Amino acid sequence: MLDSYSVLLDQFSSDLDALTLESNIPWVYNPLDYARDPFDNYLEKYLLPLPKQTVLLGMNPGPWGMAQTGIPFGEIGFVKDWLKVKGVVSTPGKMHPKRPVYGFSSTRSEVSGRRVWTWAKERYGTPEAFFKDHFVLNYCPLLFFDPEGKNITPDKLLKGDREQLFALCDKALADQLRLIGAKRLVALGRFAEDRALSVSETYPLDVIRIPHPSPANPQANKGWAEQVDKLLQL
Repeated sequence: MLDSYSVLLDQFSSDLDALTLESNIPWVYNPLDYARDPFDNYLEKYLLPLPKQTVLLGMNPGPWGMAQTGIPFGEIGFVKDWLKVKGVVSTPGKMHPKRPVYGFSSTRSEVSGRRVWTWAKERYGTPEAFFKDHFVLNYCPLLFFDPEGKNITPDKLLKGDREQLFALCDKALADQLRLIGAKRLVALGRFAEDRALSVSETYPLDVIRIPHPSPANPQANKGWAEQVDKLLQL
Protein backbone atom coordinates (compact mmCIF):
# COMPACT_ATOMS: atom_id res chain seq x y z
CA MET A 1 0.00 0.00 0.00
CA LEU A 2 2.87 2.39 0.76
CA ASP A 3 4.35 1.60 -2.65
CA SER A 4 1.03 2.41 -4.33
CA TYR A 5 0.86 5.72 -2.49
CA SER A 6 4.44 6.53 -3.47
CA VAL A 7 3.73 5.87 -7.15
CA LEU A 8 0.65 8.09 -6.94
CA LEU A 9 2.68 10.92 -5.41
CA ASP A 10 5.50 10.55 -7.93
CA GLN A 11 3.08 11.04 -10.80
CA PHE A 12 1.24 13.88 -9.06
CA SER A 13 4.46 15.75 -8.33
CA SER A 14 5.71 15.25 -11.88
CA ASP A 15 2.44 16.56 -13.32
CA LEU A 16 2.58 19.61 -11.04
CA ASP A 17 6.16 20.36 -12.05
CA ALA A 18 5.11 20.29 -15.71
CA LEU A 19 2.44 22.99 -15.27
CA THR A 20 2.95 26.19 -17.23
CA LEU A 21 1.23 29.06 -15.43
CA GLU A 22 0.08 32.31 -17.02
CA SER A 23 -0.24 34.05 -13.66
CA ASN A 24 2.57 36.36 -12.57
CA ILE A 25 3.97 33.74 -10.18
CA PRO A 26 7.75 33.64 -10.59
CA TRP A 27 8.30 31.46 -7.50
CA VAL A 28 6.60 28.10 -7.10
CA TYR A 29 7.71 25.67 -4.39
CA ASN A 30 6.86 21.96 -4.51
CA PRO A 31 7.58 20.29 -1.14
CA LEU A 32 6.77 16.92 -2.72
CA ASP A 33 10.09 17.39 -4.53
CA TYR A 34 12.47 18.97 -2.02
CA ALA A 35 10.84 17.71 1.23
CA ARG A 36 9.68 14.30 0.08
CA ASP A 37 11.90 12.46 2.56
CA PRO A 38 9.99 13.56 5.69
CA PHE A 39 6.66 13.13 3.91
CA ASP A 40 7.60 9.54 3.13
CA ASN A 41 8.48 9.10 6.81
CA TYR A 42 5.06 10.54 7.71
CA LEU A 43 3.44 7.92 5.46
CA GLU A 44 5.55 5.11 6.90
CA LYS A 45 4.65 6.06 10.46
CA TYR A 46 0.98 6.92 10.10
CA LEU A 47 -0.66 5.81 6.85
CA LEU A 48 -1.15 2.22 7.96
CA PRO A 49 -3.31 0.51 8.99
CA LEU A 50 -6.00 1.24 6.43
CA PRO A 51 -8.78 2.13 5.97
CA LYS A 52 -9.13 5.40 7.84
CA GLN A 53 -12.56 6.89 8.31
CA THR A 54 -11.68 10.60 8.24
CA VAL A 55 -9.34 12.83 6.27
CA LEU A 56 -8.66 16.41 7.35
CA LEU A 57 -7.99 18.57 4.30
CA GLY A 58 -6.22 21.91 4.09
CA MET A 59 -5.78 24.23 1.12
CA ASN A 60 -2.02 24.32 0.42
CA PRO A 61 1.22 24.58 2.40
CA GLY A 62 2.08 27.50 4.62
CA PRO A 63 5.51 29.16 4.28
CA TRP A 64 6.45 28.15 7.85
CA GLY A 65 4.70 24.79 7.92
CA MET A 66 4.71 22.26 5.10
CA ALA A 67 7.12 24.45 3.13
CA GLN A 68 9.72 23.74 5.83
CA THR A 69 8.91 20.19 6.95
CA GLY A 70 7.01 18.59 4.06
CA ILE A 71 4.13 17.69 6.42
CA PRO A 72 0.61 19.14 6.03
CA PHE A 73 0.10 21.83 8.68
CA GLY A 74 3.70 20.97 9.52
CA GLU A 75 4.40 23.23 12.49
CA ILE A 76 8.03 22.56 13.28
CA GLY A 77 7.67 21.83 17.00
CA PHE A 78 4.88 19.30 16.58
CA VAL A 79 6.50 17.62 13.60
CA LYS A 80 9.71 17.04 15.55
CA ASP A 81 8.45 16.51 19.09
CA TRP A 82 4.97 14.96 18.79
CA LEU A 83 4.81 13.35 15.37
CA LYS A 84 8.54 12.57 15.58
CA VAL A 85 8.86 12.72 11.82
CA LYS A 86 12.39 12.84 10.44
CA GLY A 87 13.96 13.35 7.05
CA VAL A 88 16.23 15.40 4.86
CA VAL A 89 14.83 18.64 3.43
CA SER A 90 16.70 20.28 0.58
CA THR A 91 15.57 23.56 -1.04
CA PRO A 92 13.47 24.57 -4.03
CA GLY A 93 15.39 25.00 -7.25
CA LYS A 94 14.49 28.69 -7.24
CA MET A 95 14.00 30.27 -3.84
CA HIS A 96 12.72 33.75 -3.03
CA PRO A 97 15.09 35.59 -0.66
CA LYS A 98 12.13 36.54 1.57
CA ARG A 99 10.82 32.98 1.65
CA PRO A 100 13.77 30.80 2.68
CA VAL A 101 13.47 27.10 3.41
CA TYR A 102 15.39 26.08 6.52
CA GLY A 103 13.86 22.63 6.87
CA PHE A 104 14.10 21.12 10.34
CA SER A 105 16.37 23.99 11.39
CA SER A 106 13.47 26.43 11.10
CA THR A 107 12.72 28.40 14.26
CA ARG A 108 9.43 29.90 13.05
CA SER A 109 6.17 28.47 14.36
CA GLU A 110 3.12 28.21 12.10
CA VAL A 111 -0.05 29.14 14.00
CA SER A 112 -2.40 27.11 11.78
CA GLY A 113 -0.37 23.95 12.21
CA ARG A 114 0.07 24.52 15.93
CA ARG A 115 -3.70 24.79 16.34
CA VAL A 116 -4.42 21.64 14.32
CA TRP A 117 -1.90 19.42 16.10
CA THR A 118 -2.62 20.87 19.55
CA TRP A 119 -6.27 19.95 19.00
CA ALA A 120 -5.30 16.43 17.88
CA LYS A 121 -2.97 15.96 20.86
CA GLU A 122 -5.46 17.25 23.42
CA ARG A 123 -8.33 15.15 22.04
CA TYR A 124 -6.50 11.91 21.23
CA GLY A 125 -3.36 11.95 23.37
CA THR A 126 -0.91 10.19 21.07
CA PRO A 127 -0.28 10.35 17.32
CA GLU A 128 -1.07 6.63 17.10
CA ALA A 129 -4.52 7.16 18.60
CA PHE A 130 -5.27 10.07 16.29
CA PHE A 131 -4.01 8.39 13.12
CA LYS A 132 -5.84 5.16 13.88
CA ASP A 133 -8.87 6.61 12.12
CA HIS A 134 -7.63 9.98 10.73
CA PHE A 135 -5.20 11.32 8.18
CA VAL A 136 -4.19 14.88 7.27
CA LEU A 137 -3.58 16.14 3.74
CA ASN A 138 -3.38 19.34 1.74
CA TYR A 139 -5.44 19.67 -1.44
CA CYS A 140 -2.63 21.39 -3.33
CA PRO A 141 1.01 20.76 -2.34
CA LEU A 142 2.37 23.86 -4.09
CA LEU A 143 3.23 27.30 -2.70
CA PHE A 144 3.06 30.40 -4.90
CA PHE A 145 4.87 33.69 -4.24
CA ASP A 146 4.63 36.97 -6.14
CA PRO A 147 7.74 39.06 -6.96
CA GLU A 148 7.65 40.65 -3.49
CA GLY A 149 7.40 37.29 -1.77
CA LYS A 150 3.70 37.56 -0.92
CA ASN A 151 1.96 34.21 -0.48
CA ILE A 152 -0.60 33.62 -3.25
CA THR A 153 -3.27 31.03 -2.47
CA PRO A 154 -4.45 28.74 -5.30
CA ASP A 155 -7.87 30.40 -5.51
CA LYS A 156 -6.18 33.68 -6.47
CA LEU A 157 -4.53 32.30 -9.62
CA LEU A 158 -5.83 33.22 -13.05
CA LYS A 159 -8.81 31.18 -14.22
CA GLY A 160 -6.87 29.12 -16.76
CA ASP A 161 -4.20 28.30 -14.20
CA ARG A 162 -6.81 27.34 -11.61
CA GLU A 163 -8.49 25.00 -14.08
CA GLN A 164 -5.20 23.23 -14.88
CA LEU A 165 -4.16 23.00 -11.26
CA PHE A 166 -7.54 21.95 -9.88
CA ALA A 167 -7.90 19.18 -12.47
CA LEU A 168 -4.62 17.62 -11.26
CA CYS A 169 -5.38 18.16 -7.58
CA ASP A 170 -8.96 16.86 -7.83
CA LYS A 171 -7.76 13.64 -9.42
CA ALA A 172 -4.93 13.21 -6.91
CA LEU A 173 -7.26 13.84 -3.99
CA ALA A 174 -9.79 11.30 -5.26
CA ASP A 175 -7.01 8.75 -5.78
CA GLN A 176 -5.66 9.31 -2.27
CA LEU A 177 -9.11 9.06 -0.70
CA ARG A 178 -9.75 5.77 -2.48
CA LEU A 179 -6.43 4.39 -1.28
CA ILE A 180 -7.07 5.57 2.29
CA GLY A 181 -10.66 4.34 2.19
CA ALA A 182 -12.01 7.54 3.75
CA LYS A 183 -15.75 8.01 4.18
CA ARG A 184 -15.66 11.49 5.70
CA LEU A 185 -13.67 14.58 4.77
CA VAL A 186 -13.24 17.44 7.22
CA ALA A 187 -12.50 20.54 5.17
CA LEU A 188 -10.49 23.24 6.90
CA GLY A 189 -12.07 26.31 5.36
CA ARG A 190 -14.42 27.06 2.48
CA PHE A 191 -11.89 26.48 -0.30
CA ALA A 192 -11.16 22.94 0.89
CA GLU A 193 -14.90 22.34 1.23
CA ASP A 194 -15.55 23.48 -2.35
CA ARG A 195 -12.85 21.19 -3.75
CA ALA A 196 -13.99 18.27 -1.61
CA LEU A 197 -17.56 18.68 -2.82
CA SER A 198 -16.31 18.68 -6.40
CA VAL A 199 -14.36 15.47 -5.79
CA SER A 200 -17.33 13.90 -3.99
CA GLU A 201 -19.17 13.82 -7.32
CA THR A 202 -16.88 10.98 -8.40
CA TYR A 203 -15.82 9.64 -5.00
CA PRO A 204 -18.80 9.63 -2.60
CA LEU A 205 -18.02 10.90 0.89
CA ASP A 206 -19.49 13.09 3.62
CA VAL A 207 -18.00 16.58 3.72
CA ILE A 208 -17.95 18.70 6.88
CA ARG A 209 -16.47 22.21 6.96
CA ILE A 210 -14.69 23.58 10.01
CA PRO A 211 -13.08 27.04 10.25
CA HIS A 212 -9.62 27.36 8.79
CA PRO A 213 -7.21 27.70 11.75
CA SER A 214 -5.25 30.61 10.27
CA PRO A 215 -4.96 33.69 12.49
CA ALA A 216 -6.03 35.65 9.40
CA ASN A 217 -9.47 34.08 9.88
CA PRO A 218 -11.22 36.08 12.67
CA GLN A 219 -13.48 33.12 13.46
CA ALA A 220 -10.46 30.94 14.21
CA ASN A 221 -9.26 33.36 16.87
CA LYS A 222 -12.33 32.74 19.02
CA GLY A 223 -11.85 29.28 20.46
CA TRP A 224 -11.00 27.34 17.30
CA ALA A 225 -10.64 23.95 19.01
CA GLU A 226 -13.99 24.28 20.79
CA GLN A 227 -15.69 25.17 17.50
CA VAL A 228 -14.19 22.09 15.88
CA ASP A 229 -15.39 19.85 18.72
CA LYS A 230 -18.92 21.20 18.33
CA LEU A 231 -19.00 20.80 14.55
CA LEU A 232 -17.57 17.27 14.73
CA GLN A 233 -19.80 16.44 17.70
CA LEU A 234 -16.89 15.37 19.90
